[in-house]
Amino acid sequence: MAVIKVGTVTVDVPRVIFGTGTLGNLFVALAEETKLEISREWFNSANEVVVDTAGKYGAGLALEVIGNNLRALNADPEKVIISNKLGWKRVPLTSDEPTFEPGAWVGLEHDAVQCISYDGILECWEQGNELLGEGFTSQFLSVHDPDEYLAAATSKEDRARRMDDILGAYKALEELRGQGKCQAIGVGSKDWRAIAEIDDKVKLDWVMLANSLTIYRHPQTLLDFVENLNRRNIPVFNSAVFHAGYMVGGKSFDYRELDPANADDQKIANYRDRFFALCEKHSVKPAQACVEFALSPPGVVSIALSSSRPERVSSNVELANTQLPKAFWQEAKELGLMDKDYPFLG
Repeated sequence: MAVIKVGTVTVDVPRVIFGTGTLGNLFVALAEETKLEISREWFNSANEVVVDTAGKYGAGLALEVIGNNLRALNADPEKVIISNKLGWKRVPLTSDEPTFEPGAWVGLEHDAVQCISYDGILECWEQGNELLGEGFTSQFLSVHDPDEYLAAATSKEDRARRMDDILGAYKALEELRGQGKCQAIGVGSKDWRAIAEIDDKVKLDWVMLANSLTIYRHPQTLLDFVENLNRRNIPVFNSAVFHAGYMVGGKSFDYRELDPANADDQKIANYRDRFFALCEKHSVKPAQACVEFALSPPGVVSIALSSSRPERVSSNVELANTQLPKAFWQEAKELGLMDKDYPFLG
């Protein structure tokens, strides 16, 4: 548990933030009873619960499930912080399957469209609170995947317009923070460089990295940026540190299946083979190594982990308190599985 100043409040932030993609039917449609048990385990595993969600998760389904589960569990709103990443709005489903992220979401009854602008973010915020329902609101707010929004630009002029949209969205969030309608504003992004660009223009209270600060991927430029954030007391929440499950045995790397004929994909597969061999040699679970690495840089206060199985919630929390032997990290450096000059482990 870290006591940190986030936005307008001082909060106890646990080492593990609970992700909610599975509550929105990410890759699998869980039974409602299973989803309720997952939420119940949050409170069995932590005194203060921080939930990370987004309107994009199941086209708002995750938000609905969170609100329903919290009410069913008679959860104390004072013991729950909900972080809602804004930028996608629920709309009617008019095709056979949702048009956003085809193949990722299962059994949805709605679609979602991207809404990044001053007005769009306010609409997403209002809809998010409606989906959560009575008794619960989002205290932490952010713009979801601004990097992808910028990457879709077709020209320099289009990119500049899209950045104006993002800054308009943050103007709306700053107004909500100033009105006391949220406690803190941040950003969630897979490309940390987009976060750095926004950080130059917006007073952020927190940053969430995804797929970027991991045992597999940790460039010095990113470590320097995290150090800069830490000097300014801007906490970092790390997420997607298993690269969509690939580093712990899954089929997809960063939400796509690898092509065995692709040379770059072969390097990723070879890395995992060597990583698994090292873990087996030291009797270490790959998840333990991924999580300890992800939490090791100063300034990273929490890691977001999600589970499709209730019994995994407590074991995920335990991962954040695991300390592996120095010999493991030293050999990981020797084998080129991590930067040999990485200063925080080994």
